[in-house]
Amino acid sequence: MPARQPPFANLLKEFRRGLAEIGYVDGQNLTIEYRWGEGHHQKLPMLAGDLVRRQVAVLVATGGEVSALAAKAATTTIPIVFDTGRDPVTLGLVASLNRAGGNATGVNQFSAELGGKSLGLMHELVPKATVIAFLGNPNNPSTQDQVKARQDAARTMGLKIAPVADGSKDDLDAAFAAIAQQRHDALLIGADPFLFSQREKLAALAARYAIPAMHGRREFPEAGGLISYGTSLADTYRQIGIYTGRILKGERPAELPVVQPTTFDLVINLKTAKAIGLTVPAALLAQANQVIE
Repeated sequence: MPARQPPFANLLKEFRRGLAEIGYVDGQNLTIEYRWGEGHHQKLPMLAGDLVRRQVAVLVATGGEVSALAAKAATTTIPIVFDTGRDPVTLGLVASLNRAGGNATGVNQFSAELGGKSLGLMHELVPKATVIAFLGNPNNPSTQDQVKARQDAARTMGLKIAPVADGSKDDLDAAFAAIAQQRHDALLIGADPFLFSQREKLAALAARYAIPAMHGRREFPEAGGLISYGTSLADTYRQIGIYTGRILKGERPAELPVVQPTTFDLVINLKTAKAIGLTVPAALLAQANQVIE
C-alpha cells in the first residue's frame, strides 16, 4: 500500500474478515506481512521485491494501480490480488476480465469511469456551478486519467474542470486557499490513498471555505464531508481477503475473474450542507443511499 497504515485500520479489518470467511486467521494459520509506502510511491517496487524475496504465498497489492503494477513487475509466479481504479486489461494486469490468465486478479473499482456520474451529481447539487476544481495527487499515476475522464464529461455538460495539484498534507491548505481565491464553484476530490487518509482534514477545509466537495468514498461524508458517490472500499477489501483465501486454498488467480462492483452508493451529509448554506434538492436526496443528519 502506498499510504500510511492508521487511516486504513477499518479496511484492514474487512480484509481479515474476508480471509476469515475462507478459514484463515492472522496469527493462527497464516501470517500477514505489511509493507507501507508512507506516501512515497517510488518505494513500492522495493517493498514488493522484499516480499518476493521472502517467498510469500500471496502478494496483496492495494491502493490502486501503482501498487498493482509494482507487484506485477516484481514477480510472474507468486499470486497477486490487487485493487485498481482503472481497467486492469488496459493496464496490462490481466488478459481479460473473465479470465485473468496470469498470476494476478482482483477488483476494479471504476474510479476513472465514475467521473462523469460524480460530475453530474455535483452539477445537480450546485446547478449554478460552471467551473469545478479537481483536487488530485500528482504523485499518483492514475490522477491524469481521472482528470481527463472528468474533463471529457464536463465538455458535454458545458462545464469546465480546473485541476489543482496537491502532493502533501501541508499543500492541502494552500490548495484550498487557491480554490477559494480563484472562486471555483465546487470541488471534485480524486481517488487516491493519501487523499483518503486526509478525509477529516479535507472535510474541515471544505467547511472552512464553504466549498461544496464531492468525494468517491462514503468515508468522506462520514468524516464530515458533503457528498460522495462510488463503490464500497469496505466491500473491496473484504473481496480481496476472500480471493486471497481462495488462492491459499489452491485456486489459481488465472481462473478467478476480476470482480467488478455492481452497486454504487450516494451518501449526503445534510448537516454539512446546512453549515455551508447549501440546500440539497429533494430529487437528489431521494436518490441517496444514506443521508447523514
